[in-house]
Amino acid sequence: MIKSIFFISLFINLFLVIVLNKKKIKKFINKKIIKTVNIEKINPIFKPRIISDNSKFPSKEHVTKMVLVHDEEYNVKGLISDYETWILAIMSKISLNIFEFGTCSGKTTYIMALNSPDNAKIKTITLNEDQASNLNFKSGESKSAYINSKNESSYKEFMFSGTSCESKIDFSFKNSMDLDIKDLKNKYDLIFIDGGHTYSIIKNDTEKALEMIKKNGYVFWHDYTPNKSSTKDVFKYLNSLSKKISIYHIKDTNMCFYKKE
Repeated sequence: MIKSIFFISLFINLFLVIVLNKKKIKKFINKKIIKTVNIEKINPIFKPRIISDNSKFPSKEHVTKMVLVHDEEYNVKGLISDYETWILAIMSKISLNIFEFGTCSGKTTYIMALNSPDNAKIKTITLNEDQASNLNFKSGESKSAYINSKNESSYKEFMFSGTSCESKIDFSFKNSMDLDIKDLKNKYDLIFIDGGHTYSIIKNDTEKALEMIKKNGYVFWHDYTPNKSSTKDVFKYLNSLSKKISIYHIKDTNMCFYKKE
C-alpha cells in the first residue's frame, strides 16, 4: 500500500513538473543549432555606411523597390516579413538567374523581378488546387504543413501578373517532387526555398537546389522556426543538414542561407 502511494505521488509530481515546464522542455528539445549571423555575413552588398560617430546608415545599394502588403486587410496567404523580403530584393540585384520553390501569392517573385537586372530570368513553380488536392500525407510529417500546402495553392493569378516585369518570370504549376533538374544543374545564382514544409518536400527541394546552384551562388530557406507545428520539419531538416554543409541563420529573421564555395 505504501509503495503504491509512493509511486502514485511520484507520478503526479513528475507529471506536474512536465506540465509546468512544458515550454522550457520544448525549447530545449527544439534548440537552434545553426549559427545566427548579421546580414553583413551574407554578402558585402549588405555592408552599411559608417558615419563619423560610428553610426550605421544604409548605402545606396540598400535602396530597393518594395511592395508592402498588410496581412489581414489584403487577405494574402503565406507572406514573409518585409525585412526578409528586403534581403531577397538586395540579393536579386546581384543575380541573373533565380529559382523559387513555392510561388504562393507571387509577392517574393514580384520583388525579385522588380530588383533584379533587366536581363535577369526568374523561374518559379507552385501547385495548383488540383495538384495540391492529390498530395498524400505521410505519417510522422507535419500535418499543419500539409494543410498549409493545400491552402496556399489557391492562386490562379499572382502579384506579378500583368505587370511590366512579368516578362522576366517563367512560371509553371509543377510539383517540385516531379521537377527534372537534368538541364538546371549549376545554373542559378539565387534559389529561394519556400514551398511545401513537410519533411519529404523540404528534403527534395533542398537536394535539388544544391545541385542547381552554381559556384558562389546562394540558397535561402524560409521558416527556420522552432516550436511551431507547421515549420517543425523545416527546422528539423535544416538542423540535420547543417552538420554537413555551412548553413547560417540570419539574425531577426526566420531565414537561413548557404553559399556554394
